[in-house]
Amino acid sequence: MPENPEIKVSIIVPVYNVERYLEKCLTSLVRQTLDSIEIIVVNDGSCDHSQQIIEKFQQEFPGKIFGCFKENGGLSDARNYGIDRAKGEFLGFVDSDDYVSDTMFEDMYNLARKHHAEMVICNLQKVDENGKITQKLTQLPNFPEKIILEKHLSAFSDLSYFACNKIFHRKLFHKKRFRKGIHFEDIELIPQLLLQCKTLAFTPNYHYQYLERQDSISKSHTLKGLDILHAVETVSEAFIKSPFAKNVSALKDFQILEGVYTFLAYLAFVKDPADFDHMYSAMHQFINKNRLNLLHILGYKRFGRNYLLSLPLRKKIYYLLVFFRFKNTVRKLIK
Repeated sequence: MPENPEIKVSIIVPVYNVERYLEKCLTSLVRQTLDSIEIIVVNDGSCDHSQQIIEKFQQEFPGKIFGCFKENGGLSDARNYGIDRAKGEFLGFVDSDDYVSDTMFEDMYNLARKHHAEMVICNLQKVDENGKITQKLTQLPNFPEKIILEKHLSAFSDLSYFACNKIFHRKLFHKKRFRKGIHFEDIELIPQLLLQCKTLAFTPNYHYQYLERQDSISKSHTLKGLDILHAVETVSEAFIKSPFAKNVSALKDFQILEGVYTFLAYLAFVKDPADFDHMYSAMHQFINKNRLNLLHILGYKRFGRNYLLSLPLRKKIYYLLVFFRFKNTVRKLIK
């Protein structure tokens, strides 16, 4: 991964059978106001017309769009393929069915240079297939533009670990890659990258448009959700070896947000009764193994507010029933 100092940001776009959405995605990237970027489009074995769209853009924007074709290996493998070929000072990741604002990478790159930040974060919003905003995903409310991690370690447990709304200094990926063959690879890797940082930067602009597809694979909820718990365990091991290891409360808060609340949000959509029972038991084992006190879970605060109390009533009831082990009632509630 040799660096080319003339390239400011390498944008990696994994592609797999997204002919309906790819043109809009790539159009938003070639329109970037930041000069000196490269867009590495990794076709991960698509069998639709995605390759023709990539070739069209490559012809129209030579020197900016770089297409690669590889055998299908999954999202992590495609991203890693792009990382290995990236030459930019910073790396960014855009999913091929999403799109971004014209100024996303200029805004974030300038913040990185201004604050000597190793990672920069922007807000994102969910949109439907008509472009209508369905949900604003505010990332770090009330945080400053420059975040010294040692002074604001709550960012570690407050942050949503999407890869797509961030840029990363290339040095963070030294001996680090997305794990192939798992789900929720972002939850496993991105916190580990953050633990290598001293300074983050944050822009409140909603630069990233995350498409909620009706046919998305994320709509299928199975035992793959257990990868969330495995990811949290991996991050916990990295935290213990990090410069922040003494701040046990930050680790506990991360385990509660991702290993309890995020996992339970996934579990609510698991339809198979046997899968549900297995995952329900696995989460309680996770709570016991990590010595997560029920009072701590109920009192967990995100962005300074009690997380459970901030949720809609139906979600409050669901979580409380799980915490107090009313499993049969939970199953009736989410059917």
